Amino acid sequence: MASAPDRLLRRLEWQVLRRLDGRLQGSYRTVFRGAGIDFADLREYTPEDDVRHIDWNVTARLDEPFVRQYTEDREITVWLVLDLSASMRFGGAERGKDSVLTELAVCLARLFTRGGNRVGAVLFDNRIQRVVPARTGRTHVLQLAHEITRTAGLAAAQRGGPGTTTDVDGMLRLAAATARRRGLVFVISDFMGEDVGWESSLTRLTVRHEVVAVRVVDPMELELPDLGLVVVEDAETGEQVLVDTSEPLFRQRLRAEVDAREAAVSGAMRRAGVTAHRIGTDQDPLEALVAMVRRSKRSGGAAHRGLRVESGGRSEAEDA
Repeated sequence: MASAPDRLLRRLEWQVLRRLDGRLQGSYRTVFRGAGIDFADLREYTPEDDVRHIDWNVTARLDEPFVRQYTEDREITVWLVLDLSASMRFGGAERGKDSVLTELAVCLARLFTRGGNRVGAVLFDNRIQRVVPARTGRTHVLQLAHEITRTAGLAAAQRGGPGTTTDVDGMLRLAAATARRRGLVFVISDFMGEDVGWESSLTRLTVRHEVVAVRVVDPMELELPDLGLVVVEDAETGEQVLVDTSEPLFRQRLRAEVDAREAAVSGAMRRAGVTAHRIGTDQDPLEALVAMVRRSKRSGGAAHRGLRVESGGRSEAEDA
């Protein structure tokens, strides 16, 4: 009998990847000149050049040695930085933020590995941190899905009492220490914390890598419905408060706090120079992923350079 991660991967391949075929796939290329098969340009020969690259026809016509340059084909290494903290377990009975994170991670991993690219992951909780080495292939994606599920279960089992808010700064520092070679980094998190002290770590991460931040949110975190008297518990600290959700002053204060938090997170992303996207638990992952890439294409952001959607159905991925 197939395991839950195997069923998830099969479902995503059938429902998502097949529908994305021709829209989010292709080879990865750099803007650098080097070894490859596609001719790019000609330039004058220098003593450091390989004589095998001399274009003898052009050299004979111009009476000066010229060498051929080619577009260099390179694989890209993708890192998925995944927030498995307690706040990511928030959401409805059928679909929480952790479910969305898992689906997005597995879908992105399968999309990139299909082109022969390597995908690794940093799984982060305040108490548990695991690194899945970057590899390629469908089997690796299945192992990654198993590891996400297993680590999330271990993290949840170790929360026996009040804790602290997510150490987003620590998560980003671990990602920077793990991904040493230049690549494409997806940070999937709700970025819930006491403040945005992680901004400097995010900025440092962008120095070496192309970074795309994907914020997973639940609609109830943005607009609390009128439920009367309820006990609200902070998933990470364990603090409980009895509130009247129908009280106008409470709703006004909550709205102001949400707006301030959203503005702070958006501002930190913008100052760090990171392409940021927000995906709700009530959204279809396919549509959210396609919209994310299209938005990056319009803005010329990092996700556009990682996955480019072209008109006419054909797509190509680029290595920055």
